[in-house]
This record gives sequence, structure tokens and C-alpha cells, in this order.
Amino acid sequence: MSHRGLRDDGYSYLEVLMAIVILAISIAPAMDALTAGVRGAQIHSTLSEEHYHVFGRLEELLAQPFDDLDAEAVAVSDPSVPTSYSDTLGAPRRRLVYLSRYDGDDADTDGNPFTGVDPGLIWVRVQIEGRPRSLETLTTP
Repeated sequence: MSHRGLRDDGYSYLEVLMAIVILAISIAPAMDALTAGVRGAQIHSTLSEEHYHVFGRLEELLAQPFDDLDAEAVAVSDPSVPTSYSDTLGAPRRRLVYLSRYDGDDADTDGNPFTGVDPGLIWVRVQIEGRPRSLETLTTP
């Protein structure tokens, strides 16, 4: 006997049930991945904002006359102490600015870049208070 006369007009109950189970099992990892992506985007946005906030201050500093930066580096003399170029105390996302004369050639052979300094070379560092990331560079006249 031939089965040509039988028609399959749709899915059986078992097929529908299996499709729902497969969807239910796969939706949880998909939602976890989506949640992680959203969190990652928020973190990236915050880091980008901080980067440009610090970068803007670094650009402002590099536009200052070299002699002014050098005078501030000499006045502070300790590279771990923020200078007067830092944002005012209590400012939101306060940027701390560190300046120091720099020993680029290590002529004194002590391995410390902040002793035996070279004339005309200043180390500049900017960071947001309480945050670990910073930008730093060297500048010359």
C-alpha cells in the first residue's frame, strides 16, 4: 500500500514542543551575551570620555610656553606632586598634572629619569584623580 494519499499539513505536537525547548535553552546564553555587550559598551563609553578629558588637558599644556612649564617643574621639583596646572580641588573628574625636568640620556647612570636632568626636556603627565589611567609625554622648547 502506498502512502501517497496521506498529507502532512503541518508540524506535529512533538516537533513544536522540541522547537520551543531548543529556543528556551538557547535564549539564556544569548541574553547573557547581550547583557555583557551592553555593559562593555557602557565601560568603553566611560573610558573614551576619560581619555578625551585627559587628552584635552594634555593638549592645553603642550600649547603653553615651554619656559612656563619649565618654571613650574622647577618650582614643584617632585614628580609625584601635582602642579598648579591641575584642576581646582573638588572639580568633577579632576585632572592632575605632573611636571618634571627629565633625564633622557641617563648621563648620571643612576637609572632615575628625574635626577641628573637634561636641559630643555620636560616630562608631562595628566591623569584623572583616583583613576589608574594617565597620559604622559616629553616636551622640548
